[in-house]
Amino acid sequence: MIDAIARLNQNGAMSTSSPRPAQTSVLIVEDEPELLHRFSEAVLADEGLTLTAAVSNGASAIAVLGATAPDVVLLDLGLPDVHGIEVIRKVALHHPDCDVLVVTMFGDDEHVFAALEAGATGYLLKDAGHDRIAASIHELRAGGAPITPSIARRVLARLRTTSPARGEPVGQSAAAPVLTPREIELLKLTAKGLSFDNVGELLGISSHTVVAHVKKIYRKLAVHSRGEAVYEATQLGLL
Repeated sequence: MIDAIARLNQNGAMSTSSPRPAQTSVLIVEDEPELLHRFSEAVLADEGLTLTAAVSNGASAIAVLGATAPDVVLLDLGLPDVHGIEVIRKVALHHPDCDVLVVTMFGDDEHVFAALEAGATGYLLKDAGHDRIAASIHELRAGGAPITPSIARRVLARLRTTSPARGEPVGQSAAAPVLTPREIELLKLTAKGLSFDNVGELLGISSHTVVAHVKKIYRKLAVHSRGEAVYEATQLGLL
């Protein structure tokens, strides 16, 4: 069953009060009861956020994601059933406009880079203050990428050690941001000057989904415009 901090209607179905237009809906996935409660309180205490559900395992998270589309998933990697990386992949596949904020005890390179490559847009260690949770969710939705400083330094170190030496041709290397085949296809179409509506028609998706993909591309390439995205992707050998 879904562990949800939400009202139940007479039929036992999960429901929440109608969110305000500016509110961000959040799904929390955390198997430690105390942290699940604290994270839920942090969301409920913020007027700009609404709690979709709070669940304690991957199967319940996948069930919620099959029924609704939250704006943000607050996710622990060490779940008792499904690995958090698999949950991230499902979010990226079925809800490309949803941000995933990992909050975990795993700070090793293997977990960090696996989560980021799967589609996570933020990565915090559990020693981060709980008052940072709501602020990090808002940062995500504003286009940022909240990452624990010690993790961010290691990400930068990895980029430096794997980047090509000065003077060498720039191709797709281990340091290049990982774009999915769909993101590369979409970027190629936008490089031709097509509108998001036209791109959506060609790919059989809505313009809203196109915008969601573009937002993720911008974050991965650390750019703020279509022209910059095309330039960076070309320089990195992604196009």
